[in-house]
Amino acid sequence: MGRRIRLATRGLVFNGDRLLLVNAWPDGKSDLMCAPGGGAELHQSLPDNLRREIYEETGLTVTVGPCVLINEFHDPGGDFHQVDIYFRCTLVSGELSDTWQDVENIVTDRRWVTREELATLRVKPDSLAEVAWDHDGTAAYDALEPLLR
Repeated sequence: MGRRIRLATRGLVFNGDRLLLVNAWPDGKSDLMCAPGGGAELHQSLPDNLRREIYEETGLTVTVGPCVLINEFHDPGGDFHQVDIYFRCTLVSGELSDTWQDVENIVTDRRWVTREELATLRVKPDSLAEVAWDHDGTAAYDALEPLLR
């Protein structure tokens, strides 16, 4: 049997007009930023998975709202293919701290960014700003996009 498609959840979490982003590249190997989240685990609902992932990566507690984006991406020359399901989340408690340690030691940067700041960063998915700030209530779908450009 070949490789399977990986399923992950990601959260769009705002603090005022700032969106939460993380760098999930061990040892800072890349400057690519994304919404917090991670791979879905067996026998755990997608919202439960996302709450756990956001807490592990940032120390923040959130409630999980509606699905706003399904994004799939892959490595065209390799065997990686992932489907991310993005949910709008509400911050319940916690503050970002430079001393917070991701349990898997993958997240090396976590920060709140404005839409203008986001435009200066390398982020995935390509539609992140549009979905985060211009969401009209319907779930969007991003067709297969390359992992990195």
